[in-house]
Amino acid sequence: MDYSFDFSVIAENWPLLLAGAWLTLRMALLAIAFGLIIGVVGSLLRTSGNRILNGIALAYVEVIRNTPYLIQLFFIFFGLPSLGLKLTAEQAAVVSLAINFGAYSTEIVRAGVESIDKGQVEAGLAIGFSKLAVFRRIVVPPALANVYPALVGQVILAVLFTSVVSQIAAQDLTYAGDFLNSRTFRSFEIYFTIALIYLAIVWIIKGLAYLIELRFFEFAKYRR
Repeated sequence: MDYSFDFSVIAENWPLLLAGAWLTLRMALLAIAFGLIIGVVGSLLRTSGNRILNGIALAYVEVIRNTPYLIQLFFIFFGLPSLGLKLTAEQAAVVSLAINFGAYSTEIVRAGVESIDKGQVEAGLAIGFSKLAVFRRIVVPPALANVYPALVGQVILAVLFTSVVSQIAAQDLTYAGDFLNSRTFRSFEIYFTIALIYLAIVWIIKGLAYLIELRFFEFAKYRR
């Protein structure tokens, strides 16, 4: 192998990579937050017993889960301006990621909701809680505890999905790497470093997820 490794390009351009990593993390966290809200609302519609509401939520889930994320991203960034709705690259990235994450989390949360003993729901209604209050206070906490590992896995996938948004010139970590590569042609060093940064981000998220589980969800496992 006649290749001379040179990581000086990383040392000289670390602020650019750091800025890209920060934008990646910021977009992912915003998308996950909004996507989880969509997922909870979607699961409420899916389990509402109303055929129309269930059908709307199911159609949304089927469309998003059975089309490529890249097409969803292009539709929002390039397609919506034709209807008068123009978003920046970062806004389109967050919206598309949130919609995609919301579809998957809808089914994950729905599975958790359906795992809850119906007796708990009936007991909540019997003491005067509204259906919404029962869903929010009695169903959602243990349901999320049941599916928490699956949600964490989906969160990690959402973070990794952010690498696609460089296709619309959102200046994330992958975009920063492509920019450096086009000027230095040190592909091995650049993409090896980017892979390590993504790995570090995922490890940080896993660590935070573990702390969140200990703080908020461990109790729910023993209340069931």
